[in-house]
Amino acid sequence: MRIAIDAMGGDNAPDEIVSGALEATELLEKNDELILVGPKDIVEPRVPSKFRKKGVTIVDAPEVIGMDEAPIESLRNKRNSSIAVMAKMAKEGQADAVISAGNTGACVVAFQMRMRNLAGVNRPGIAVVFPTFEGPVTICDVGANIACKPINLYQYGVMAKMYSKHVLGIENPRVGIMSIGQEEGKGDEIVKKARELMKSDVNLNFIGNIEGRDIFKGVCDVVVCDGFVGNVILKLTEGVVDGLFQAIKHELGEEKLLLVMKFKPVMMRIYKKYDYHEYGGAPLLGLNGTALICHGASESRTIKNAIMTAKAFHTKKINDKITEYLLSTSVRTSNEQGS
Repeated sequence: MRIAIDAMGGDNAPDEIVSGALEATELLEKNDELILVGPKDIVEPRVPSKFRKKGVTIVDAPEVIGMDEAPIESLRNKRNSSIAVMAKMAKEGQADAVISAGNTGACVVAFQMRMRNLAGVNRPGIAVVFPTFEGPVTICDVGANIACKPINLYQYGVMAKMYSKHVLGIENPRVGIMSIGQEEGKGDEIVKKARELMKSDVNLNFIGNIEGRDIFKGVCDVVVCDGFVGNVILKLTEGVVDGLFQAIKHELGEEKLLLVMKFKPVMMRIYKKYDYHEYGGAPLLGLNGTALICHGASESRTIKNAIMTAKAFHTKKINDKITEYLLSTSVRTSNEQGS
């Protein structure tokens, strides 16, 4: 399998990105190939020669799209950027998967434009795995589509269910739709219509409306929402978790050293269990290919885990399972407009 990685994507590029890719070589199979995409004069010195024998290659992409640049304009003006080059490689069959911690908007536009959508999929969605006490919860969408139609939300439920089942190993994932109340009448018209679509699919294991607090209570395994709501949930949760750990750290600092030393291993276990770095990247579900978008603050282990997630996504043929499901259900055809 050939996996292309944006060496210049993210706040910690290129050092952490390249390091993560090199660390992943120990976990890959003999015929796997990692392709680092970025300015050759910057990337090449960071790749020791021994890794060339382990399937690591470099593709020159002299331009870089900044995190704050407008997606469409930057892709138009920087056709030789790492994101644009990777997308082209995927289209032309030179890469089986692409991974970037760079500009999310540019990634979504470039990958969708080049790779296109799967048959039966209207709009792709970014699926993020939330580690919770009750197990992993997949949320889709968290930023790819902020103007959803009911059919988009229904398809997010299907695609995230396939990902949850075949990559995360949950036998029959429970699907819920984010709303402002659990009652059927709660939510705007888009949510209400999407709810009816999901309810009409007897194979979806749809449990109905959920509220924000239900994400961490084990109520469901898949949460469906539009990209605006999903992104707010994602960023709010990150802030709360970081703030909570800072508060605990501060309070421990006020105690005796012996208590701090006893409590430290517990804190480390908790942090690792709820650490998003452990899940690597978020798949852009619905593309005719494998694409993962990583957090802008990705570290080497984030990239290493994203590479393994991309490999699992590709080898387990998640896209084939999504297509088969969508093309076999009457929901897609009878409710194509979501009305």
